[in-house]
Amino acid sequence: MESKKSLPILFAVMFLVMVGFGIIIPVIPFYAEELGASPTQLGLLMAVYSLMQLLFAPMWGRISDRIGRKPVMMLGILGLSLSFFLMALATELWMLFAARIIGGFLSAANMPTVTAYVADITSEEDRGKGMGIIGASIGLGFIFGPAIGGVFSEGSLNVPFYLAGASSLLTFFLILFVLKESLSPEQRSNQAKERTPLRKAINGPVSILYFLQLFVSLSLSGLEATFAYFAYEKAGLGTVELGYIFMIMGLAGALVQGGLVGRLTKKYGEGIVIQIGIVISTIGFALILFIDSFATAAIFLTVFGIGNGFIRPSVSALITKKSTSGHGSTTGLLSSFDSLGRIVGPPLGGLLFSVAIGLPYISGMLLSILALFLFKLYSTQTKKSISSLS
Repeated sequence: MESKKSLPILFAVMFLVMVGFGIIIPVIPFYAEELGASPTQLGLLMAVYSLMQLLFAPMWGRISDRIGRKPVMMLGILGLSLSFFLMALATELWMLFAARIIGGFLSAANMPTVTAYVADITSEEDRGKGMGIIGASIGLGFIFGPAIGGVFSEGSLNVPFYLAGASSLLTFFLILFVLKESLSPEQRSNQAKERTPLRKAINGPVSILYFLQLFVSLSLSGLEATFAYFAYEKAGLGTVELGYIFMIMGLAGALVQGGLVGRLTKKYGEGIVIQIGIVISTIGFALILFIDSFATAAIFLTVFGIGNGFIRPSVSALITKKSTSGHGSTTGLLSSFDSLGRIVGPPLGGLLFSVAIGLPYISGMLLSILALFLFKLYSTQTKKSISSLS
């Protein structure tokens, strides 16, 4: 019953967070340029946020195991709101960097605590459905956010940052007044007493799943960083067409996560769904090499997006089931691996693209195949662990 009440609230929370985050995406390069940023400094400005997420997501996850999900979530979203307002008020480049660092540090709490909250309130059978709903909200937020940011940047470039800050502030009050805590005082007390060391908690087969997520994140961020150039070279597509293509892909991914993932994981288990997602993603990468028009770009990128939409919620669900540490510690570490992929992926994709324009997608295929082998290894190790116990 609790999940039926809380999941729609969590959907709204993550949707609003990602709308706010998405609002600034089309604006920040021009805004930073106005403040004197070079292309290298712009790259660092984007990377520093992910670096903060990489470093601090596990910490916030562990804290949420001990003091509860709600206060940590509120702090993370308030920090995100603060960072947007600071960016809007920035008059020097260093102020923009400071705002991104503050925002990255505090908002690193958001994804682990929301994911851990879902794990708290769902049964193992319905875990995949819950994670899929959160994935869908993130996808939809990323669709609407950039569109809103583009529209409101016409008059002044700092207006979208005020909008993003207001969106996050609204989310803070939604959590404060509507969302209930998912961990009872007894559960928090037990988590604080046990405090399983994270390095010990991820020993064994489950550690393989973190590296699987890293490879998936690497391949996705490499594609995101280079696809605009690739589509222009192969089919002469501009920014407007690319906006529509990514919107179509995002909608398809959101539909898959919001509807199909829950049904399939309930019927076949997360393992099968992860493998299906990896295979479809690999096919998507291969097809992207053959785009020659708007239609083929939209269709082939959507194939990839559907495959990718199967993977993350299923991995999140499986890890929270199998890990022996608290849900917050588990999801925090998963977010950290995801952030590492987002830091390394864009420069790696750019480097490969400079060698040959198809290389980021060939490497994406290889990373996907490697992820599939990792899952097979995980399955084998799990079976061995079970047989040794019996």
